[in-house]
Amino acid sequence: MDHGKTTLTQALSGTWTDTHSEERKRGISIKLGYADTAFYKTPKGQYYTTGKHPKGKDDVPKELSRVISFVDAPGHETLMAVMISGASIMDGALLLIAANEECPQAQTREHLMALEIAGIDNIVVVQNKIDIVSKEQALNSYKQIKDFLEGTIAESAPIIPVSAHHDVNLDVLIQAIEQFIPTPERDSKASGLMHIARSFDINRPGARPNDLKGGVLGGSIVDGTFSVGDRIVVAPGRKVTQGNKVFWEPLVTTISSMKGGGQNLDTMHAGGLCGIATPLDPSLTKADELTGQVASREGELPPIWNSIELDLTLLKEMVTGGGGSADKVRPLQPNEMLMVNSATATSVGVVSKVKGRDATLTLRLPICAPEGGRITLSRRVGARWRLIGYATIK
Repeated sequence: MDHGKTTLTQALSGTWTDTHSEERKRGISIKLGYADTAFYKTPKGQYYTTGKHPKGKDDVPKELSRVISFVDAPGHETLMAVMISGASIMDGALLLIAANEECPQAQTREHLMALEIAGIDNIVVVQNKIDIVSKEQALNSYKQIKDFLEGTIAESAPIIPVSAHHDVNLDVLIQAIEQFIPTPERDSKASGLMHIARSFDINRPGARPNDLKGGVLGGSIVDGTFSVGDRIVVAPGRKVTQGNKVFWEPLVTTISSMKGGGQNLDTMHAGGLCGIATPLDPSLTKADELTGQVASREGELPPIWNSIELDLTLLKEMVTGGGGSADKVRPLQPNEMLMVNSATATSVGVVSKVKGRDATLTLRLPICAPEGGRITLSRRVGARWRLIGYATIK
């Protein structure tokens, strides 16, 4: 199902976020995509975005309203782990629903569950593809959306009809984003914490040793600040095997440069997406090798967990089929295998102990997360992982 998330991101930012070859071939997002853009406002109260001036009149006076970052999360139902990773670094969400599809689809139910679990209640609902349906179909789709949202975290969210393909109603959508997804208050004095969502080797094949550049980390600063020259720790780090022992060793490096909103910056605060260049060996950062890890200033790193004790909250139902049917969530069982998502990190855990709301999971891959941090839990149903609830690390 293609509800048009990547097309809308391009319409609002000018950036096409599907760059992975398999994404282009299959027409779905597999990895998180990122795009920065700026919202402007004219004296008449019209909103527009970078490169999308109303009526093409570039000489109309404008005022910068806000610079924001988009995370284009996969919608395909087998990729919920990646979508939940996106939710963990967002301040608000656009929930896209195609006007030419019955509502709700299975993925729409799951995405709304993920937003509720992540605690994201600043939501704008986008009814996309109104250009390919009749007026009657659009009104019927709107009613289906309203009925679906009733009693959910998005019950009071505005529903904005748009055509991302033809740039229709984008100004109204931007106005709704400005009104319903405000910039949250940030504590700049908090410990610096960044969730790494992508990592890169930016060197071209065949580059000479003297021309090689260090690895680049991409993601979102969620607490505190980072500055050029800061010594940072990336954890859990790299996997080390010594004889029969396997352990994880955090990586210590420095910030050589930073970029956010397309600009080079000396300091970056929490909020928005950023890229951090480091002297790390690019073989450590290539092909998203460090995705899911945490970067923190030296001395401010959260704990690294190989086993986690949890306070559980299970959903009453989980979505299991393309038609949006639901099955009751049964209690956890000893030795059961679950998928665990902590911010951008994904691991698999085996239930070693469970009693009521208390459970202990032994992790296959360690995660770095603060005490009191929230994780999501998914259970394998047939060939797919299905969201069953969330938990707090004790």
